[in-house]
Amino acid sequence: MQEKIKLKEYKLPYDSLIGGWFIPEKICDDILKFFKKNKQLHFKGHTGKGVNEDIKKSTDISISSTDSVFYTYINYLNKCLREYENKYEEVKGFYRYSTRKEPINIQWYKPGEGFYEWHCERLGAPENVSRTLVFMTYLNTVENAGTEFKYQKLKTEALKGLTLIWPSDFTHTHRGIVSKDKDKFIVTSWFNYD
Repeated sequence: MQEKIKLKEYKLPYDSLIGGWFIPEKICDDILKFFKKNKQLHFKGHTGKGVNEDIKKSTDISISSTDSVFYTYINYLNKCLREYENKYEEVKGFYRYSTRKEPINIQWYKPGEGFYEWHCERLGAPENVSRTLVFMTYLNTVENAGTEFKYQKLKTEALKGLTLIWPSDFTHTHRGIVSKDKDKFIVTSWFNYD
């Protein structure tokens, strides 16, 4: 019988509705190797408003969640999701949702780059309304370069393997904290209603 894996939790205020758990660092290393090896897949980061480097400046790759590079990541992401559902039980009653509808994005922020503008994950286009939860994993540790949540008045740290899950609506308006001297890598996407 397979041993049940217990994920280490990143403590956040319960009423923030943001959950955080750590996935193995080796998964982060494997995704980073894939990103660096596949420069032909890189493109300028964009938002629902298109490419505007005054809003977001990054280098990205978008890949289907079913791609083999994400196989182990998705297994651990689903463990994080189960933890989130256990913490916030109402989520279990939502209509079915998954990572299959939209690609997963690997994003590279060089020093001084970031997602500068306050935003939430339902803005930009009508198709975004099916987004129910957001997930993001920091692929490396960078001091003073996490994520700032406007209405929760909190900042998370960019710690390698830390996977955050939060609601996609305006209640969780957020922006990246820009590092002045280090590269920051993340994986991010959404759980959408099927």
